Amino acid sequence: MRYLGVLRGTGTLESRGEIIGRVDYEFDGYATRPGQVVASGEVRMEADALGNAFGRRDLSLRTDDGRVLAIRFSGRRQGMPGDAAHVDVYDGLPLEKEWRR
Repeated sequence: MRYLGVLRGTGTLESRGEIIGRVDYEFDGYATRPGQVVASGEVRMEADALGNAFGRRDLSLRTDDGRVLAIRFSGRRQGMPGDAAHVDVYDGLPLEKEWRR
């Protein structure tokens, strides 16, 4: 596994076309094998909206720069504020060569 860099920005969290709320995100990307990229990190949004998003399937993060990232919550880490959660990104990531450190 090789570290590729960080992907950060803002966007909108959605579920099946329903807008849940605005999000700030920061994900670390890794190349697990040639052509395969995985990422995980943190999202921050209003606590009520974040609570509403937990337990939903088919979540996507539509970034302000035009990407659509498929995400799933991997849980809230103890000690994290109520407006933050850890997520895994499983689709829509940039290609390995597009990451910057």
